[in-house]
Amino acid sequence: MPDNSQLNIAGEESPGSCEIYYDHPSDDTLLVGLKGKWIIGEKIPAADDVQQQINYHRSIRQIAFDTAQLSGWDSALLTFLIKVVEQTQQNKIEIHEGGLPQGVKSLLHLASAVPERKGARKETVREPILARIGNYALDTGRSAVEFVNFIGAAFLALLKFFVGKARFQRSDLMLFIQQTGAEALPIVTLISVLVGLIFAFIGAVQLMMFGAQIYVADLVGIAMVRVMGAVMTGVIMAGRTGAAFAAQIGTMQVNEEIDALQTLGISAMEFLVLPRMLALVLMMPLLCLYSDLMGILGGMIVGVGMLDIDVELYLNQTQKALNLTHIGIGIVHSIVFGILVALAGCLRGLQCGRSASAVGQATTSAVVTSIVAIVVATAIITVVCNVMGI
Repeated sequence: MPDNSQLNIAGEESPGSCEIYYDHPSDDTLLVGLKGKWIIGEKIPAADDVQQQINYHRSIRQIAFDTAQLSGWDSALLTFLIKVVEQTQQNKIEIHEGGLPQGVKSLLHLASAVPERKGARKETVREPILARIGNYALDTGRSAVEFVNFIGAAFLALLKFFVGKARFQRSDLMLFIQQTGAEALPIVTLISVLVGLIFAFIGAVQLMMFGAQIYVADLVGIAMVRVMGAVMTGVIMAGRTGAAFAAQIGTMQVNEEIDALQTLGISAMEFLVLPRMLALVLMMPLLCLYSDLMGILGGMIVGVGMLDIDVELYLNQTQKALNLTHIGIGIVHSIVFGILVALAGCLRGLQCGRSASAVGQATTSAVVTSIVAIVVATAIITVVCNVMGI
């Protein structure tokens, strides 16, 4: 190792390249000399060289810098100095910045002005599979408890509404009725007509083989009125209205408006959830009936245009195939779907975090939850109807 005389660490470098040398003005001081161009692209000496000098000279208590021969610098020099400062702090050695350029000193102060928050750099550690299964089970249990509590609170708010004690804006209810009813007609019309067209076309391809084209009216009418009209309306409202409910309430959660309501003693369940749930439950049966008519219209387009069935004959056949039982089952489907979509949207909105990304996650979760609930409810109602023979 070198003594107190100067040592050129990069003595073989080409002229103008970055170099480093050391001197010892006193026993407890190490002078670090920098010369050449300390810029990106050059071979920068390692900061560990300074640490080796400190380890060799145990008496060093302070470090100074000499940059009189420094011809250029950029972030490469700053990175080198930051590493040196970190090493000296671990050894409790004092740094004298007097010999550094003013720009370098300013940048060093800026880099150390706001220290890195402890734990900011989180290392990705993959949990064991049993731990992940356990965490998933715990999260599922907590979600189930929250969902049951939410249903109970919604039921109590509904009871207060029937006795006239619920606190919410009647104007909000009318606004939600308009948004979930009249404003949803265009998309319901488009989807329902297309679904009726698809059912009729698929049925026609098979029924034409037996010369029974007229029964396309039965197929489309029963399928739309009994199940598909309500299911398609429910899916549309899940993506359109349920997502809107989650985004609205989630944004209020981010802006701390729900906290303000609770501070004022106003129940968020009554003020926010109740009018949305009432509006959707009231509008879903009407939208379902409208969807049924549009689906039958779509089937009639195929029957009249492709199968050459008379319009009056098609409508009479549809009337014979349908009865009040089919219509009632479809309306029951729609009411259940309206409740599920409203509850899922409002629940995910109230569970939303306090960030903009959390609003997007709540919206996505509301749509997924609503559609899954619709499919499960359809299966359950279908099985019940089959057991009851209706």
